Amino acid sequence: MVTKVDLNSDMGEGFGPWTMGEDVALLDVITSANIACGMHAGDPDVMARTMKMAVEKGVGIGAHPGFDDLRGFGRRRLPRTASELSNLVTYQLGAAQAMARAVGGHVRHLKLHGALANMCSEDRDMALTCYRAALAVDPDIVVMVLAGTQQQAAMEELGGNWAGEIFADRAYNDDATLVDRSLPGAVLHDAATAAPRILRMLEEDAIIAESGTRIAARIDTICLHSDTPEAVAMARELRRLLTEAGVTLQKL
Repeated sequence: MVTKVDLNSDMGEGFGPWTMGEDVALLDVITSANIACGMHAGDPDVMARTMKMAVEKGVGIGAHPGFDDLRGFGRRRLPRTASELSNLVTYQLGAAQAMARAVGGHVRHLKLHGALANMCSEDRDMALTCYRAALAVDPDIVVMVLAGTQQQAAMEELGGNWAGEIFADRAYNDDATLVDRSLPGAVLHDAATAAPRILRMLEEDAIIAESGTRIAARIDTICLHSDTPEAVAMARELRRLLTEAGVTLQKL
């Protein structure tokens, strides 16, 4: 059974006066924050504000690069060459590092967003391209990978630092990839159901797919998306249940 785990959330995904998610409340619950870098969401002011709050609350800062697709929130699969992918990751990680240093913090980890992440979970070569770019900027950075997918295979091949991630609010296919958001039941909204499900995964050291299939996995971190209305309630319930079960929540 996993006895120590990180709890992360994707945030900093507003833009200008438009707010996405309850970042302030979530930062009191989570241990790591994956902060948008201005391509799929976010802007310099949102990044600075979110990173400053993370520093003040002792939450680990991560870069959260995605496709350059504000209109689609990074959830549309876009064709990009290997060079374009590499530059996309390099650019966003560099921006995150600069902003974090400016507010007294530093980027500890990197996690791909949305369609970019889903495509890399299926395509090892694509994942290798993105992760090589990140490691060229910071060889010691921790890469959050979708546990049991081609993302993990790519990081194992590269030999870098990685953390296996599972999702509290998403359903799984039998190959450890996420059920497409367009399908019924892909996104979980009930904290009373989601939290015990995650505890079972930690107890079994396995991802539990929608079909009931168990997929052995190294679980280092659990993600809650901040852009669902139930995010804060789910985070609090998950933290409560895991703590009562003797699981320690800590930064990577």
